Amino acid sequence: MAAEKSPVWFISGCSTGFGRELAQQTIARGFHVVVTARDTAKINDLVNGQENALALALDVTDQQSIDQAVQATLEKFGTIDVLVNNAGYGYQSSVEEGEEQEIRAQFDTNVFGLFALTRAVLPAMRQARRGHIINITSVAGLVGFASSGYYAASKHAVEGWSDALAAETAPLGIHVTCVEPGPFRTDWAGRSLHQTPSQLPEYADTAAARMKATADISGTQQGDPARAARAMIELSEHMQPPRHLVMGAWGYEAVTSKLKARLEEMEAWQAVSVATDFPQ
Repeated sequence: MAAEKSPVWFISGCSTGFGRELAQQTIARGFHVVVTARDTAKINDLVNGQENALALALDVTDQQSIDQAVQATLEKFGTIDVLVNNAGYGYQSSVEEGEEQEIRAQFDTNVFGLFALTRAVLPAMRQARRGHIINITSVAGLVGFASSGYYAASKHAVEGWSDALAAETAPLGIHVTCVEPGPFRTDWAGRSLHQTPSQLPEYADTAAARMKATADISGTQQGDPARAARAMIELSEHMQPPRHLVMGAWGYEAVTSKLKARLEEMEAWQAVSVATDFPQ
């Protein structure tokens, strides 16, 4: 029996955090891995001496950069089996004090860049009639928290879009999974985080307090990026991977509590909901 072909992984945002850890582990397993970042100097060490890995420059907000990276991948490995949309970052502010430039930059990377990269990869997966798209969203993609309104909006957008993508690609053999981490020990809450500090006293106990709490736990979060990477590799090898995978005990509790409360509220208002139809 012929040996099973190593899968081809394409991972965005590999300079730090989940992307870097995932790159290390997939390369170590002998997968064909395309490691990307805006600055290849930050990822060259991952691929040195590794024939199964390729480091490419990628700015997900630049269509030409996306097209060049995907084309180089197809020329090198012939296909893309797993796309990990990991590139993104956090932005905190109160909704009222959010800055237009920061908000639009957040969406350019977290939303429109992710959309564009996926569109560029889909033709190869469609032709192969197989593939797995893993979108790194967040617990904030399912629950909105004070100070994270715009970040949550960007991740909620990806979650809803992923529902539609999954419906369209399931008949083509392409799986879609959103991975929703809670607090993990990455740079998200540290160097990578953008903030507009709240100056209004009315938000001292909500947005400002949560920004402080985020800073206070940076570097001590319970989430382990290495374990998260192993979980993502495991789900990619599953015949029926989940549509959602919440990561971390805190995140699991936050999401399941929110969904249960939402369902209870909808059921309590069922009579009003159904009464808005035309009479039968």
